[in-house]
Amino acid sequence: MFIIDAHLDLSMNAMEWNRDLRLPVHAIRERENGMTDKPDRRKGTVSLPALRKGNIGLVVATQIGRYVAPGSTLSGWHSPEQAWAQTQGQLQWYRAMEEAGEMVQLITNEQLDQHLQLWNNDELSEKKPVGYVLSLEGADSLITLDHLHRAYAYGLRAVGPAHYGPGRYAHGTNASARLNEMGRSLISEMEKLNMILDATHLCDEAFWDVMELYNGPVWASHNNCRTLVDHNRQFSDEMIKTLIQKDAVIGGALDAWMMVPNWQKGISDAKQMNCSLETMIDHLDHICQIAGNTLHAGIGTDLDGAYGKEQCPWDIDSIADIQVLPKKLMKRGYSQEDCENILHKNWLRVLRRVL
Repeated sequence: MFIIDAHLDLSMNAMEWNRDLRLPVHAIRERENGMTDKPDRRKGTVSLPALRKGNIGLVVATQIGRYVAPGSTLSGWHSPEQAWAQTQGQLQWYRAMEEAGEMVQLITNEQLDQHLQLWNNDELSEKKPVGYVLSLEGADSLITLDHLHRAYAYGLRAVGPAHYGPGRYAHGTNASARLNEMGRSLISEMEKLNMILDATHLCDEAFWDVMELYNGPVWASHNNCRTLVDHNRQFSDEMIKTLIQKDAVIGGALDAWMMVPNWQKGISDAKQMNCSLETMIDHLDHICQIAGNTLHAGIGTDLDGAYGKEQCPWDIDSIADIQVLPKKLMKRGYSQEDCENILHKNWLRVLRRVL
């Protein structure tokens, strides 16, 4: 089944982890033998060949550059200008992949339709370009609202105002504050541009402000359920209900600490914690039960989002393995149409509003 993954940090892996994503996953791991600078060395799960193998032909691909104020313990850049420059380097990696025929950016519905037709043609070469829609995770790198317009001009179509900690526009995971005036101006401008607002990572107070103020398209690219794993990074049932009312889609993430309770980073073992793809389905099913349908759940794996095999479901070796999800969903009573909704149609519904 054709799959859309609504959250992959491809350019971050290429530029900060120095991974040549044109290579098979095993080759990237071999290149990292002996490297100890990051805990997920030799444990990556994502590459362009692995996406093709899993029939994951369209992804929401990120730019990311966090600003950190003096005294912050988070990693990031010491000025918005540096963060902006970082995202522009990431953009150039996507452009290089386009020139190499590995990827193709989708900005219009006509391009989207052509891309889907290409991927639905089984007779074509296996080396189909992976389609991508550009998203910004955390808005700190937008120096001014003029930079939002510049980004829109190069194809940015979704923005998550927050990431981890305090943000210039909105506070995110493990922080707490109402949406500030800069944040209100940002989402107002995004609405004028008909951009997708990504509710992922918004702290509770900012989330409720955004839900009240924003009338444009909304999704949550990679977010799980607080009822199943009690943490502010997750959505409460009331948040899920509000997103459903806005016709949003919530993408199930495969970061193990978000999937099972009491995960200890660097210590816990996925098999011992019983963290598998079935666990992702538990979160997807919870969203579907609240909605009463399958129109608001999707896949946003966040695989290789600064972690690898050491912190994802035990039954995943590479991202291609998520192709088993339809079979697992059907065993739980989901229909073919339900699976298509979750694996791609729901994301397409939102994308068609903005492309």
